[in-house]
Amino acid sequence: MLYTMAMKELVVNDKYNGKKLNSLLLDTFDGLSLNVLYKALRKKDIRVNDVRVNENVIVYTGDHIKVYISDEQLEKNTHFEIDIIYEDEHICIVNKPAGIEVVGENSLTTLLEKHYKSETNLISYIKPCHRLDRNTTGLVLFAKDEEALNILLDKFKKHEIEKHYKAKVVGIPTKKQATLTAYLFKDAKKSLVYISDAPKKGYEKIVTSYQVMEENKKENTSILDITLHTGKTHQIRAHLSHIGHPILGDGKYGNNEINKKFGLKTQQLTSYSLTFHFKSESGILSYLNGKKVENGTVLISKF
Repeated sequence: MLYTMAMKELVVNDKYNGKKLNSLLLDTFDGLSLNVLYKALRKKDIRVNDVRVNENVIVYTGDHIKVYISDEQLEKNTHFEIDIIYEDEHICIVNKPAGIEVVGENSLTTLLEKHYKSETNLISYIKPCHRLDRNTTGLVLFAKDEEALNILLDKFKKHEIEKHYKAKVVGIPTKKQATLTAYLFKDAKKSLVYISDAPKKGYEKIVTSYQVMEENKKENTSILDITLHTGKTHQIRAHLSHIGHPILGDGKYGNNEINKKFGLKTQQLTSYSLTFHFKSESGILSYLNGKKVENGTVLISKF
């Protein structure tokens, strides 16, 4: 593989004064992994004030950093065609790939903003109505104006938009369908959530339903159709792991030995269906009631 090697030069600002070099570099280059960073240090491909360094040194305001790492290893791969599977004047629904956040720098939202600004009819407003984890794929609903956003946020709050997910999990559940109730605690510092079967202080109630769609006894895996009745951080991933059926490829809540066996590095979880079940006033979006978007196909039949 041919890599583009160009020296990148940085000047340390006050934010990183007295901090480790890796903190500055990982924040600056969104595609840089710890693996690549420490390999570069071993090879002395990073210089601080023109001195080659081979360890994770402390840097100070005004220090000059030179990085000799390929562009491909520094930049997040966001060069993909945006897959807009449904669009009208008020909303659009995008099929998100793995490896990109919904919001933030170099996110799906910023890519959509660039996409619409390059169109003849400029759209200056594009906001997501919900989020998916970085490595979860599938349907994300965006609003093209503030009125539509407020309506859709209200609909999600009132559970009038139904989301379905598919997940490939370890094992085959004994119950072929079930509605699970538990309690979730979010540890923001560790970017982890914890599940309890009983109520605890600081824990919030979660409800998750699943139905077994396919079974593979030889692999000891199954594919589940999942419905979220509450939408908490990492809910599906943590809840399925809690009942002994972690999602394949999930490095945070899954089984890494099994993930390696299958050669999977990202969770096998996708948001594949959105259905609009409006029961309350929906204003300019009333035309969406009864519509379903599934696997890129819009079904207009009523329920």
